[in-house]
Amino acid sequence: MFTESQNIEFKESWRDEYQKWICGFANAQGGTLYIGLRDSGEVCGVQNAKKLMEDIPNKVRDMMGILVDVNLKENNRKSYLEIVTEAYPYPISFRGKYYQRSGATNQELKGAALDRFMLRKQGKTWDGAPMPYLKAEDLDNTTFDLFRKYAKLSGRMEEADLMDDNHGLLEKLRLYEGSYLKRAAALLFHPDPEQYVTGAFVKVGFFREGMDLVYQDEVHGNLFRQIVKLIDLLCTKYMKAIITYEGIQRRETLPIPREALREALLNACINKDYAESSPIQIRVYENKLEIINGGVLPEGWTVETLLSSHRSMPYNPEIANTFFRAGEIEAWGRGIERIVMACKNDGFSTPEFRYDASGIWTTFKFEYPERATIQSDQNTTQKTAQKTTQKAIQDLTEQQQAMLSFLKGHPKATRKEISESLSNITEAGVKYNLSRLQQLGLLERVGGRKHGYWQIIE
Repeated sequence: MFTESQNIEFKESWRDEYQKWICGFANAQGGTLYIGLRDSGEVCGVQNAKKLMEDIPNKVRDMMGILVDVNLKENNRKSYLEIVTEAYPYPISFRGKYYQRSGATNQELKGAALDRFMLRKQGKTWDGAPMPYLKAEDLDNTTFDLFRKYAKLSGRMEEADLMDDNHGLLEKLRLYEGSYLKRAAALLFHPDPEQYVTGAFVKVGFFREGMDLVYQDEVHGNLFRQIVKLIDLLCTKYMKAIITYEGIQRRETLPIPREALREALLNACINKDYAESSPIQIRVYENKLEIINGGVLPEGWTVETLLSSHRSMPYNPEIANTFFRAGEIEAWGRGIERIVMACKNDGFSTPEFRYDASGIWTTFKFEYPERATIQSDQNTTQKTAQKTTQKAIQDLTEQQQAMLSFLKGHPKATRKEISESLSNITEAGVKYNLSRLQQLGLLERVGGRKHGYWQIIE
């Protein structure tokens, strides 16, 4: 005959508590409840079918305020009932509780799941809900400046809008609901959004095989700050880069493409269910990196939907719009596609995606393009680099040799300090020679102008 599914449920006899299943269908995509069928779909028949045809619609109407169609069916001279429920655009409760059909089960909605359901039925999203007590002056000016810088480069906002004050900019980004700021504003621009949203941070841990935690970090702050901190933390502390040489040029290759990692982090922050108190988790192992985002896919979506061409339906559209204006993401549902393409373009394999009760998983396997070639030629490459470096050192001027010697003991020295410490060389001359030493592969600048230092390449 047919089997139970998202829209079909079998019951051998009628009980008033089965109105929970009708409630679940009404709150989902609609469905049909059959009375007089076993779980296998075999017709066992139902007694008092005609009386139930009158009683059931009345009970459903009185208890839930909705209408259902009850039809009498027959198979092998056995009568059974077909109760058809339409999907309702507003929340339906049974005895003060809300139920929803999910797969082949009927679930009572509680906590964060109930919040999501109620917002969706009202045509709202979690990040678009108003947040009392949050004011524009509570937000972080530095992050606003960072956003303006990004948005100007992206060209996705008028320059006049970017010159407006913070209040005006928030209005242009549609982060107000009436006179209240939306939740998205706190996550995007507040210096400490955890004052308002529990779990709005990221946990990072390094694990050995067997799930032994070796060390861990937590990344806090607003979402713009989190992305910057996470990229730096993962690329410098948690992942090992392989070092190779092309001539005298030193190259560091990460085990996954930096651009793909950035897209995956943005995707996790934008689509996290922030109603859940657990943070995003990033687990790093010797051979892989996992991003676990407690997000929820749109109803009816699967991992296959994500991997195929699909329309843009971010879980937090207000957050997504702001990142789009900043030029950080695309607006056409291409986040997963961009992750995959970034891996393929750099010669890496496609990451794995999984969706289960714990959320959305993105797993990158660590690998190095052409690793076998790198390993087999490593000794030869290093010897060639050493010979080239020795020849370069022999061809240095006295000033350049003196500068290298000085920087070995004073790696944080400025151009002015170098000029004052060495005789017969101006600041302009120091600038030229520093550039020349870098071109020869003998000197490398690590960090920025204020807090960086000079590293001698042996």
